[in-house]
Amino acid sequence: MITVTDLELRAGSRILVSGATLRVQPGDRIGLVGRNGAGKTTSLRVLAGEGQPYGGEVRRSGELGYLPQDPREGDLSVTAKDRVLSARGLDQILRDMEKAQTTMAELVDQNELDAAVRKYGRLEERFGSLGGYAAESEAARICANLGLADRILAQPLRTLSGGQRRRVELARILFGASESSAGGKDGTTLLLDEPTNHLDADSIAWLRSFLKSHTGGLIVISHDVELLADVVNRVWFLDATRGEVDMYNMGWQKYLEARATDEKRRRRERANAEKKASALMAQADKMRAKATKAVAAQNMAKRAEKLLSGLEDARQADKVAKIRFPEPAPCGKTPLMAEGLSKSYGSLEIFTGVDLAIDRGSKVVVLGLNGAGKTTLLRLLGRMDQPDAGRLVPGHGLRVGYYAQEHETLDHGASVWANIRHAAPDTGEQQLRSLLGTFLFTGEQLDQPAGTLSGGEKTRLALAGLVSSAANVLLLDEPTNNLDPASREQVLDALRRFEGAVVLVTHDPGAVSALQPERVILLPDGTEDHWSDDYLELIELA
Repeated sequence: MITVTDLELRAGSRILVSGATLRVQPGDRIGLVGRNGAGKTTSLRVLAGEGQPYGGEVRRSGELGYLPQDPREGDLSVTAKDRVLSARGLDQILRDMEKAQTTMAELVDQNELDAAVRKYGRLEERFGSLGGYAAESEAARICANLGLADRILAQPLRTLSGGQRRRVELARILFGASESSAGGKDGTTLLLDEPTNHLDADSIAWLRSFLKSHTGGLIVISHDVELLADVVNRVWFLDATRGEVDMYNMGWQKYLEARATDEKRRRRERANAEKKASALMAQADKMRAKATKAVAAQNMAKRAEKLLSGLEDARQADKVAKIRFPEPAPCGKTPLMAEGLSKSYGSLEIFTGVDLAIDRGSKVVVLGLNGAGKTTLLRLLGRMDQPDAGRLVPGHGLRVGYYAQEHETLDHGASVWANIRHAAPDTGEQQLRSLLGTFLFTGEQLDQPAGTLSGGEKTRLALAGLVSSAANVLLLDEPTNNLDPASREQVLDALRRFEGAVVLVTHDPGAVSALQPERVILLPDGTEDHWSDDYLELIELA
């Protein structure tokens, strides 16, 4: 359970939340919503104890499972399986049991062997109390439902893509909160920031079912409307213009209806009050001309002001970033070619012998199951990583713009301004400030470290860097992740308008429809085919 009293959150001097009193109890499934930059991610971090509030008190009791938008695991040498099992401490116990078994097999002295057997018995008893081998099976089931195959679970985290590591982290949290864990579901509050990122359609459907049946507390940030509609029974709306949290004790659809009704009421009340206040002020102006009626005129003007001051503020329309991809620099007929690209991590082969030619203005979609190497291919094309075999052949005038799904192109320790200056060192200062303004970065936010931005804000900053690049080949890895609906539409419109070449990786069918691709590359085989709408049904699965 989480109890919050007089919460105040700030980003610099900007107030995100002021005076909020909140409570999360078992059975509450809360959708935390608001535009990008409203403070959703900051709020969740503070509720999870990963950040400190500017003011107020946050109290927590019971188990807590927190999935940040950009999880940073400490030890990347551990296997994915051990990371998941660590949610209940099973990973260390299993390692200790394996060591004990090895020791018992090597001992000759009977006394030492008896001591080792007793130690193994204690470990096995502890292992059993935490669910034992049934828990291992349960972890494997959760992982499989999140698209993590057995071969992935055996790999060290450092060999996995960012999306795979995030799914491992989600599996760890859900495993820790599942029915047979210590404390049970009722004792676990889940705080999930965009949990459907990097999941295919089947995994999202399974996650919706899991969360819907979860009897502990839940706060979820998501732009997946179907998940919100299916799971949440309460809504917290962060109003960025007023710094307030509006609470709706109802499901998603009723919340949408209630908010629309509330907005109509506010507009109607304001219109009526403004009409009455205008008539009073007009009458007061006429009366001021006569000295004998000056006091009456002043009282009438005060009545008009009181009418307006008593109104609830009308919600301002959310600002939307104006996203337009760059005017592509001139280039040759085929600005980018790749010959025989191969990549492995240790003994795991990702793909081998991939050939492709990206012609000027061509539109290409990369498809493949999770783990097939889609992100790896884009990293190779963007020279963020080196192939084990094969080579890139840059054509005349090639300028690549790379958008990474994990925002790796950003320097998280540097400011917003330093990041955009690095992306466009030859662009004038005023031009860059104007560009950042169109992406909703102004004032002191330019000095904010990129690592403290929300996922949606990081996406906007990375896209701003692309816009300043004059790239003629865009490599886009899940560019619509973390964006609110209005910002997503801006990205899709930018895709439709861009005249340069695009290589796109996405789970978003709308992004593919906007791109109108001519070709598709299927991984891990590297097969190339002309685009057909028959491939659309594979997008969410890939």
